[in-house]
Amino acid sequence: MKRAVEADLPAVRAFLSARVSRAMFPLSNLDRFGLDGDHDYAPSMWIAERRGVVSGVLAVGRAGMVMPNLDGNDPAAAVGILRGREIAGLIGPTEEVRPLLAILGLAGHPATLDRDEPHFELGLDELRVPDGEGCLLPLEAAHSEEMIHWRTEYNVEANGLPRGKAEAEARTAYQNYVAADSHRVLMSGGAPLATSGFNAFLPDIVQIGGVYTPPRLRGRGHARRIVALHLAEARARGVTRATLFSGSDMASRAYRSIGFRQIGDWSLVIFDGKPVVS
Repeated sequence: MKRAVEADLPAVRAFLSARVSRAMFPLSNLDRFGLDGDHDYAPSMWIAERRGVVSGVLAVGRAGMVMPNLDGNDPAAAVGILRGREIAGLIGPTEEVRPLLAILGLAGHPATLDRDEPHFELGLDELRVPDGEGCLLPLEAAHSEEMIHWRTEYNVEANGLPRGKAEAEARTAYQNYVAADSHRVLMSGGAPLATSGFNAFLPDIVQIGGVYTPPRLRGRGHARRIVALHLAEARARGVTRATLFSGSDMASRAYRSIGFRQIGDWSLVIFDGKPVVS
């Protein structure tokens, strides 16, 4: 594999766009933060080629998150690229992440999050918006401290972060979400019911993330309603598809009820610390 430079990006984008549901993070981060940029999410990329055509991409965020889209290429080629690097985690299709973890010698390394989740996709012409309570508003329509508290609880529950780290991330994330206009809140009578967000986005496809309903309000259909309303808003500005991965059976049922279909499995591994690849 060779390191990608600016001249390679049209071919890299063409390869990743052909499997966009599996490549939302590297594509969105590339568009937002640039190749080899200064932001923690800015990717560096290495490419495999067959007969002069890109056949695989390994993306590594500046903060150490590894995102493989090797498409059948030998994951052993990634070892030399990653050797000596601090790795924050791996995220991507399960059939890509798990073999790479094993080859890197990091399978079973202590992690705050290590799980496989069903991966879903939806053509927005098939979106079903359920009736229910609440209307969709920008995240800042709710009280900021309450939204930061909700994000903190999400980080603890869904991402396995210790509370102090969860709150620090939540405060930074809230500011980023407001600046990017990426998240929404479902409101009724001035009270928030649920949140939804896009954790990666391109002109014609978005990836749902950060869906949260506090425990006392669960089981009332708020999550499926806010996701559907958020996607309907995106559809109105020209987005045609959506993708997401689901953290529970209850969430999967909610997503299926508004039209999502499972297309595979997704792995999220976030290490406790940053091991160095040997």
